Formats: sequence, C-alpha cells, structure tokens
Amino acid sequence: MASTKVDYAALGTKVLELVGGEKNINSLAHCATRLRFNLRDRDLAQTAEIEKLDGVITVMKSAGLYQVVIGNNVVSAYDAIMARTSLGAGEGSVAADEEGNKGSPLNRFIAMISGVFSPVVWTLAAVGLIKAFLALFTVGIPLLDTESQTYLILAALGDGLMFFLPIVLSVSAAKHFKVNYASSMAIAAFLQTTTISGMYEAGDPVHLFGIPVVMAPYSYSVFPIIVAIWVQSLIEPKLMKVIPSWMRNFTVPFIVIIVVALLTLLAIGPIITLATNLVAGALTWIWGPAPWLGGFIMGMFWQVFVMFGLHWGLSPIMINEIATTGHSLLFAALPSAVIAQCSAALAVSLRTKDQNLRQMALPTSIAGYFSGVTDPIVYGVNLPLKKPFFIGITAGGIGGAIAASGGSGATANVFASVLTLPAFLGVGNFALQLIGVAAAGISAFVVTFLFGMPKKGEATAAAAAVAPDLEPEASIIETRPADTKLVPADAQVVPANATVILPAEDAHTTDLVAAASGESMALSQVNDPVFSSGAMGQGVAIEPVDGNVYAPISGKVVTALDSGHAYGIKSDTGVEVLVHVGIDTVAMNGEGFTMHVHKGDAVQAGQPLVTFDRNAVAAAGYQDTVITIITHSGSFTTIEPMVGKHLTADELAVIVER
Repeated sequence: MASTKVDYAALGTKVLELVGGEKNINSLAHCATRLRFNLRDRDLAQTAEIEKLDGVITVMKSAGLYQVVIGNNVVSAYDAIMARTSLGAGEGSVAADEEGNKGSPLNRFIAMISGVFSPVVWTLAAVGLIKAFLALFTVGIPLLDTESQTYLILAALGDGLMFFLPIVLSVSAAKHFKVNYASSMAIAAFLQTTTISGMYEAGDPVHLFGIPVVMAPYSYSVFPIIVAIWVQSLIEPKLMKVIPSWMRNFTVPFIVIIVVALLTLLAIGPIITLATNLVAGALTWIWGPAPWLGGFIMGMFWQVFVMFGLHWGLSPIMINEIATTGHSLLFAALPSAVIAQCSAALAVSLRTKDQNLRQMALPTSIAGYFSGVTDPIVYGVNLPLKKPFFIGITAGGIGGAIAASGGSGATANVFASVLTLPAFLGVGNFALQLIGVAAAGISAFVVTFLFGMPKKGEATAAAAAVAPDLEPEASIIETRPADTKLVPADAQVVPANATVILPAEDAHTTDLVAAASGESMALSQVNDPVFSSGAMGQGVAIEPVDGNVYAPISGKVVTALDSGHAYGIKSDTGVEVLVHVGIDTVAMNGEGFTMHVHKGDAVQAGQPLVTFDRNAVAAAGYQDTVITIITHSGSFTTIEPMVGKHLTADELAVIVER
C-alpha cells in the first residue's frame, strides 16, 4: 500500500489526464477502493503509465468499466477529479453504464427498467402490504367500512405513492440516465398537476399554441416519464457543453423543462394513448368470437401492458362495461395474470440461496396475493431474473384462457387478487374462474421452482440490482510498521505499539484485506490439493511473518472451530469467506492457537481473529500458510487476488466484483 505521503488529489488529477481527460469519460463513480471510469475509447487510456503512479495499486478492465484501484484514499482522488470536471452534473450511476453497454436490446431494456425501479421497490412493497391489509379487512374479514373516514385515510396511505409514481420514478430515472433530478421532477410534477389531469378528465378539446393536444392519464403511469427522462438525457448533456458556465446553472434547466415537458404532452403521451386504444380495440374485437383467445392474450400480456402504461386504454373500457352491463368480461383474465407473477416470485423466494433476493421475493409475493399490487414483484424480482417473469406471463395466459372460456366477468372495478375473487361470482362459470387462477398459480410456481432459476451467480446479480447500494467509503487506516499489532478502535485494551483502525460509518464492502502480513501467493501454489485446485473457491494465500491473523472483511462469524485454525465470515453484502490457518493444523487440536472471536460475533475488517504460535506449528511438522477463500466464488464476476507482493494486514488483498 502506498504511504500516507501520497498526494491523492494530485494523483486523481494525473489519472484524469492519463485516461484521456474529461472528453474521454462518459461517467465516473467510485467504490471502496476503485475509481470506476466508463470511457468512450479505452485505447486512449495510458494503462502502463497509470500503473506506475505512486498510489495506484493496479488497473482492471471488467464489466465494461476501466477501473483504477487506489485503496482506502480513493475518495480524495475522486473528489479531485470531480472538482476539475463537470462529470457530477448528472448525479449519475455507474450501474447504468455497466449494463447499458452490453447485451441484447431486450437485456438492456430490462436492465434499464430494473435500474429505474431498484430504489423504490421496497417502498412499493410496503404500500402494497397496506393495500393487502385493507383488502383483507374489507373483503375477507369485513371489519372496515369502505365508506368510513378511517378506511379512506388508510387507502390514501396505500395509494399515495402509486398515484405520484411518475414523480418518484423521475428521480431514479434521472440517476440512471445521469441527468439533473430536479429538472426531471419538474417535468413529472407538471404532468401530475390538477390542471393537466383535469383537462384529461373533462374530455374537451385541448390546444397548445393552436396545436391540438391528445390528453393522456399520467397518474400511476410508468413508461411516459421514463421516456421523458431518456429524452432529457439526449438534450441536457449537449446543453451543458455549449452553454457558458456563468449562465449554465439556470439556463439548462429552463430549456430542458420547457422542451421535454411540452414534448411529452404533445408526443410521448399521445403515442402511448394511441397504442392503448389500438390494444383495447383489438382485444374487444377478439373477445366476441373467441373469448378464450382474448383471455389468453389478456392474461399473458397484462403485466406488459401495465409496464408500458397500455392498460390505461383498457381500464376505461372495463369500467364502462360495468357501468352499462353490470359486469366486465375483460376482467376475467386479470386474477390469473396477477397470481401467476406472485407464484413465480414465491418459488424464487423458496428456491434461491441469495438472502437479498429472498427478502425481496417472499414479502412482495405474499402481499401481491392479497393486494393485487405486482409492481415490486415484477420490477424487483421476476423481470430482473427474466425466466420467472416469462414463466409468469405464460402461466397467466393459460389461466386467463380457462377463466374467459367460461364467460367469467367482474361485477366491480377491483384490484385483481385472491381476496377480490368474490367479484366474479355472479357472471359466467365461477368454477372455471377458480380453475384458471389455480392453474396459473400452480404452473407458475412449479415451473419456476424446477426450471426458472438462473444459473449460479445470476440470482445474486439480480438481487444486487434491486438492493440498496451498500458499498461505502473505506475505513481510514493509519500506516504502520509491519511488526506492529493491529487492533480495532473500540478495543478495551490497546497495546502501546498498536495502530488504531478508525472504522468507517458503514464497513460494507466486497473487497478483502489481507488476513495476515507476509508474502502473498496464488492458491495454486498452496501445498494442499483441496485449496490449490480451487475446489473450495478463489482467494489468496499468505506466508505470514508473525502469528497474528485478522478478519479480511467486516461481517458475522458464522464458523469458528474449537481448534482455532478456521473461521467463516459472512459480510452484510453477502460475501462468504473462509480463513484457514495452516495446512492440516486441525490435528493440533487448538494447541498454540489463541482465539479472539467466536461463532456469532460481529467483526470489522482488520479485527484480530486468532493468534497462533508459529514455532509450535513448525514443531508439529505443519505449514503455517494463512489461506483466505471466497467460498461462493461463482456469485462474482471478478475475483482478483494481489499475488506476488508483500502485504501488511490492512492492505487490499482481493478485489471482488459482482
């Protein structure tokens, strides 16, 4: 590790120059140890010169990014670059670049939708749960009167976020497309005003400077605002470059808001409205001669219609049907479509080993069964994983065909869910409606459980896509001589020659620091076939210079053998690490090993795990190599050990990328 005398601000400026300057950078972000560049032309970057800079550990090219590994002081270098460029103007996210530059158009679209929804899926799940309880206590267990003020207040609590969803999504879309989120919110707020919604509801002709405007509904919508912010991303960066800096701050938002908001009103909204009318007309035409086919199409594509806002063209038709005939046949397929997505997510929650994914899939699927709200399920679980989503829509189509073939229909405009099935009692064959819903739910669950889970590692990546960004700034660690002891700042007894680690506010990271001081080497060089073959996972081995072994990552001790030679740690970011002291040292039965932690303890990176007597290990005829292994290495796209170097126990030892 570079010494504390390195001027990291100057280092950042030099790196900026060597990667080709601001003109060669699409975006820049940082994690705990790395500057992550998305470069326009990687060939312009002078990699060899960057690697020679004092303070740079290495350069990596992975996941579509050019990554300069600096270590704990990366923030200083990052701040220096941002202060000298306009790269921060968009409040951007590098995640968009990682996914946006690779894969098929479908994969890029799914990555974009998931990226936009990832900050809000948990909150969507929460309000969905509110709606589920309201449905339970009004339809299932009638304890609340739907006309009471209590119900109305609680219903507003459950509906508020969904009603203003375009404004919420404008912020996350701005981060994804790297534009100014305040301007994005202004555009969304314009579409949500009572003036615009009132003009739509009135149904009277609307003109803007004499141009006829086709009004559209924007409350609860998704696609119009995402398209609008995408258009903003095409305009705003160009304006930032051509408008002088002294007038840029107010002129750019002024132009962007006027142009994008009015373009959305004049073109984006009307185009979506036209599409919805075409879909609605086609379905209505099909339903007459072949209701089963209409039910199949409706059940299969309902979630797709919702994603693109096309359902708004169908909702008025269904509501009008109920008003004029007392029921709507188009409603028949909706419960199957909803239950199928819920069941697919439930199968994911029971099958996956990824804790983040399970925590998202289980509560959202249960809430969806009772509330009919599938947004957090679709955007947070099924769509990012792809297979469960497509299995769900296929199963929904099958169930919808069965339900519609019996002439089923709803007598009320309800959210399709388990609790609102009584709304289908009075029309058509209710038994076929139940059979259709059951067929959709069971088939979606079984097929997803057996065949719908992604290959190893993809589920973890999807969970990471919808989970909050947990990778913070690194801990502040003082440089010390190699023979000093390393102890946490909150230790009760601090030796005189110890250097204190100042823990970061949040020590979540995926990278590993060295578990011991000494010469690092590849696992293939370890004198044990279990470790050297890579069968247990990837990592790094260290020939220690002393008997002190430390935690390579912050987390919880899930394994601590009584022999003191092996420890399992699981970090909050899901990294599972095995620290193994010596080869065959289990035979020593703990002799010469002094444990400092036990199973269930929370540890910080750099905290002592065990002290062992190197002489005792040698006398017993064993090697004292300290081995660090990521036991589920297949869940990560990159594992890069720092081999062939002398590492001290606080230095970056393994770079880990999801």
